[in-house]
Amino acid sequence: MKLFIKNMVCNRCIKVVNEELTKIGFTVTEISLGEVTIKENPSEHKIKTTKNILENNGFELIENKTAKIVEDIKKVIVEYVHHSEKDLDLNLSKLIENNFTKDYSYLSNLFSSTENITIEHYYILQKIEKAKELLKYGDLTLSQIAYKLGYNSVNHLSSQFKKVTGMNASNFKNNTSIKRNPIDQIK
Repeated sequence: MKLFIKNMVCNRCIKVVNEELTKIGFTVTEISLGEVTIKENPSEHKIKTTKNILENNGFELIENKTAKIVEDIKKVIVEYVHHSEKDLDLNLSKLIENNFTKDYSYLSNLFSSTENITIEHYYILQKIEKAKELLKYGDLTLSQIAYKLGYNSVNHLSSQFKKVTGMNASNFKNNTSIKRNPIDQIK
């Protein structure tokens, strides 16, 4: 049986979900971001227990088709922005079209109606969070970061960075009291 889980965005999430499901007696046969295959066919009580345990760890069991599609869109964007070794050279609609069989405008409307932000805005927020990470922990210049994240220019990145964070990139880099946001809580 497959379980679909919201807010799984990193390897640490996979580890936590695997440990928690194993603790309550499930045999996990396969696990990846947002999806877990278990051997058992759980009872209604076991599903309720699973929901509670997942929620206590910041996750959520996805039970409807729309929520699953939206979570899959988020997963594709997070994978592309945060876990890809390549520079971000695809535009957003191409990225989505390459990963889904449905029309981009349909998926965009579905995402917006469920999340109350557009796919584009979610994508920008993820890219800015990645820029924050690269600024704080990397040796790249702002120009290199802009290129890596698929911006046409440093000015475009700087403008979006300031719009999202309220400060310019160099102030962010030099301010040690400012913390980054967990990528599963970006909205």
